[in-house]
Amino acid sequence: MPDTLSLILTIFGMFVVTFSIRFVLYARAHRIQLPVWLEEALAYVPVAVLTAIIMPMMLMPNKQVDLSWHNPWLLGGLAAFIIGLSFKKPLLTIAVGVAVFFASQFLLA
Repeated sequence: MPDTLSLILTIFGMFVVTFSIRFVLYARAHRIQLPVWLEEALAYVPVAVLTAIIMPMMLMPNKQVDLSWHNPWLLGGLAAFIIGLSFKKPLLTIAVGVAVFFASQFLLA
C-alpha cells in the first residue's frame, strides 16, 4: 500500500492536470464564438447523458433485460416519462416516478 505522501502527491497531480485543462478552455472561452447549430446541439447533451445513465439501470436491473411488469424500475420510468410528456413539470415528473417505483417495489415484493 502506498504511503500517505505518495497518495497526497497523486491527488495533487490529478488536481493540477484537471484544473489546467479546464482553465485553458475557460480562459479562452470568451474569445471563441461557436456556430449556432453547435450551440443548439449542445443543449441536448445533458438529456443524452442522463438517458445513457438511467436506461441500463431501468431496463436491466439484474444485469439481464427485464421488460416485465414486475420490474419496479421500468414502471417508475414509464410513469415519469408519461407525466413528463403530459405536464412538462420536472418536480412532478420526479415525484411521480419515485412514488410509482417505491409503490411497485412494495406491492411486488
